[in-house]
Amino acid sequence: MSPLADRSVFASLGEMRPLPIWDGVIGRARHGNELTLAVVELDAGSVIPEHSHVHEQVGLLLEGAVSFRVGRDERHLAPGATWCIPSGVPHEVRVGPGGAVVVEAFAPARDDWRNLDEMAPIAPRWPRLTK
Repeated sequence: MSPLADRSVFASLGEMRPLPIWDGVIGRARHGNELTLAVVELDAGSVIPEHSHVHEQVGLLLEGAVSFRVGRDERHLAPGATWCIPSGVPHEVRVGPGGAVVVEAFAPARDDWRNLDEMAPIAPRWPRLTK
């Protein structure tokens, strides 16, 4: 069955339950049949330890600053920076003192994230809503 069969094709981030991805890292994910799109919030000073996976990963830094190492290449990134990580390449992230928000796409879809226990609802950090 298609993962879209049981939910609307539209959803706002505020409607999506956060997922505990790593310590200090939560994501909100939309899963298609072939890809997962996620907005990921990283706490200040958090670290995503070196890991690799079968998924190709493409991302965009929306807010904050991170030090990103992909293979042997390390960069300090600011908002507007992008990355493309091929399948199987080791990578890690160190988050700056202000935290960060990124949007990432993974292909194939992150089926492992479908089985994560959802957290209690909390407002997303991005986009910042003003009154």
